[in-house]
Amino acid sequence: MSDFKDLDPLLHSQLRLAVMSLLISVESAEFVYIREKTGATAGNLSVQIDKLSNAGYIEVTKSFRGKKPLTTCKVTKKGIEAFENYVKTLQTYIKK
Repeated sequence: MSDFKDLDPLLHSQLRLAVMSLLISVESAEFVYIREKTGATAGNLSVQIDKLSNAGYIEVTKSFRGKKPLTTCKVTKKGIEAFENYVKTLQTYIKK
């Protein structure tokens, strides 16, 4: 099994992988949209977004729409590379 590459543990989480999969296909997404699409609780999603942001995989922008807080997430170049590497690594598992 030593010829298998390790999967990125940050992306191996189901919710973080779902967030990245969503963000890869859009320019940016609001927190509420991501929560609706993933079915995650606001608290859990917030924690996972923080982990992705701290790793440099996504960029988080906090602003206001009127008086309501607005959090927008956008995948970074580093995040795209990490996601593509994760997919390539998964493909090596499937081919063996």
